[in-house]
Formats: sequence, structure tokens, C-alpha cells
Amino acid sequence: MPEVLAPASPLSNRLLAMTESATIAMAKKARELAAQGVDVISLSFGEPDFQTPQYIKDAAKKAVDDGFTFYTPVPGTLELRQAICAKLKKENDLDYLPTNIVVSTGAKQALANAILSLVNPGDEVIIYSPYWVSYEEMVKLAEGVPVPLVGSLENDYKATAAQLEAAITPRTKLIMYSSPCNPTGSVFSQEELGEMAAVLARHPQVYALADEIYEYINFVGEHYSLARFPEVKDQVITVNGFSKGYAMTGWRLGYLAARADIASACDKLQGQITSGTCSIAQKAGTAALLGGHSSADEMVTAYHRRRDLVLDIAKDIPGLVTPTPSGAFYVFPDVSAFFGRTTAEGQVIKDSADLALYLLSDAHVAAVSGEAFGAPQCMRFSTAAADDKLVEAFQRIKKSLAKL
Repeated sequence: MPEVLAPASPLSNRLLAMTESATIAMAKKARELAAQGVDVISLSFGEPDFQTPQYIKDAAKKAVDDGFTFYTPVPGTLELRQAICAKLKKENDLDYLPTNIVVSTGAKQALANAILSLVNPGDEVIIYSPYWVSYEEMVKLAEGVPVPLVGSLENDYKATAAQLEAAITPRTKLIMYSSPCNPTGSVFSQEELGEMAAVLARHPQVYALADEIYEYINFVGEHYSLARFPEVKDQVITVNGFSKGYAMTGWRLGYLAARADIASACDKLQGQITSGTCSIAQKAGTAALLGGHSSADEMVTAYHRRRDLVLDIAKDIPGLVTPTPSGAFYVFPDVSAFFGRTTAEGQVIKDSADLALYLLSDAHVAAVSGEAFGAPQCMRFSTAAADDKLVEAFQRIKKSLAKL
């Protein structure tokens, strides 16, 4: 009889080229272990442990009671886009009109909209590394070519303007970075962004995607936006949202600000995929912006304290090299000193993925391998957890690492 061949996968090549989000995968493993009755402390997810402020929830309830339950314009309600413009002017010294703003179902969708609107197959996208796990996968989805630009630990993981200049080729279309950075907590200063802007001004065909979702969680002073440099404003797409600063992760609300033709392209793309995001969430977002960010300031005080709690323990763990984050709510130590060591069960720790699994099984602490962030020698720990949980988690980590 002729050999029967197994059918090829029906999935598209673009999907097969993508990998699962490492943060989501580790959170899943932690939940599975917790479901078995294990006391797992999860430091894998980038989610504030605070409740959404009450005034924002009240605005959402009022929207429901008022019957604000119909489709909205694809780029968002005019009311919310006007509030975003006012925020950008007051806090970032950026002049935009509502036609420059596209509101999306989370900042993640805003990033994807911009990439899919700009990147053609074969275009190179320079990604400042370490980077958030989804950047590279979004570029692959657009059939672009990710080009990591690796910052050194000595420079707080920040790549320099000279590195950027050297990385740009005739095929470069876009650069991507976050500040404050997920996963490192690094913050680009005004001077460093000015140097970046000078490079971009020499290459007007190159655009910049600036992820500012952690804007309010900054421990070192004023947040500065790349788009504030007038010579490159039209090359910059600024992405922000409500999930981190307003503890609104489940509301799925983000936005981008860009020159009109790019914003229009993102509007067109979104109109064929999701259309306008949740009407209730948009009312909540409008209330959030009109209410200022005093609630965010309170959270930042807690995040700053938690960072210092963690660093105080981490500095006494031999082999863990932990730079001091300037923002966000993560620590991102170099853990390569533990590679090649052997567990009590005889397993060799080959890389940070092995170390993450070891800490999950031995210390019952969930963290994420740095490989997914473009830094295989590192590991990311979220500090968005209660003080006592963080102290307990890092005491457990200290004991487990001492066994290796």
C-alpha cells in the first residue's frame, strides 16, 4: 500500500514563525502549580497589584447607566482623544490634534497597528535590547527583519546613539524602544534622547516607535518624550495607555500619537480588525485623564519602596548582578554566574530558562527567562507585588541559589 503522509500544518507561516509570549507562558506554569496546592509567589507578570481608582470605576458605572453602550468611532471618542491631546500638551509639551490620535484595545494593539502600517516584508526594524517580549514577534508578523541593538549592563542596558548610527542600513524602516524600559527599568535621559534624535534627523526615512506605557513609574525625575525634539517629531509614533499608571490592565485601553497620515493608516487598519475599543473603557479613560495622576503618584511611592526592598536582599545574593532600575516595576539581574551549576537532582543549569524552572520548582517563585527579552544572561522579576510577598520571594530565591 502507498505510504500515507501526515497532512502539513494548516497554520500560516507567519504564525508558525511566532513564539508564545514568555511572560504569559510562565504565568500559566505558576497557575498550574498553584492549582496543585503549592504556595507559588508569581513575579512573572507585568501587572500592578493595585485596584483601579474608584473615580475611574464610577465613571464606567455611570456610562453603563447612561446607556453609553454603542459603537464608537474607530479611532476613539472625540472626548477621549481631546483629553489625550490635553494630557500630551500639559505633561509632555507635545501639540497634537484629535486626528493625530488613535485609541486602541491596549497599548499592545497600538504598537501592532503602527508596525503593520509601516513595515513591509524585508524592512529592518532596530529594536533596543533588552526589549519587551512582543516587539520582535510583532515585527515577524509584519514580515520585517528584527535587528537587536544591545545595550551594555555598564550603561544600564541602554544602547548608545553611536550604536544606533552604526546599525542603520538602507533597509532600516523603524526603531523601537521603551522608556522607562520593560524589562530593565532603564530610563533614557533628555540628553540621550537628544542624541538619538540627532541620528534620526540624519535619516529621515527611519521612523521611531516610542513606547511610554511606564511613563508615570519613574524614580529619577521628569519623563522626556522623543517627539519633543521638533526636528524628528514627524518621524516619531508615541504609544501610551492606562494599564500601568492607572492600574487599568483589564480595561484594555491604549493609544498612539503620530503625524496625520500615519494615524490615518492605523485607523484604517484597526477599522478592519477590531474597530473602536470598548465604549465603557473609553469613558473610564477620559475620567482617568481628567482626574490627573495623583493615584499614580501613590503607586510610584510604593513601587520605589518595593524596588529598594528587593535590591537590599539581592545585593547579598552572591552571583546575582542587579543594576538599580530607574523606573517601571522590574529588576533584571544578570544570572549567568549560575550557568553550569548542578541542582541536587543532578540537573545542569544551562541557561536562564533552566534557572527560571529551577526557581519555580525549588523556591516556588515564578520569574521569566531573559532570553525572551533579548538578554539570555538575565532574568526578569516583577516587583508589582505586596512588600511581604517580595521579601518572602527573594529570601526563597536566596536559599535556592545557595544550593547550586
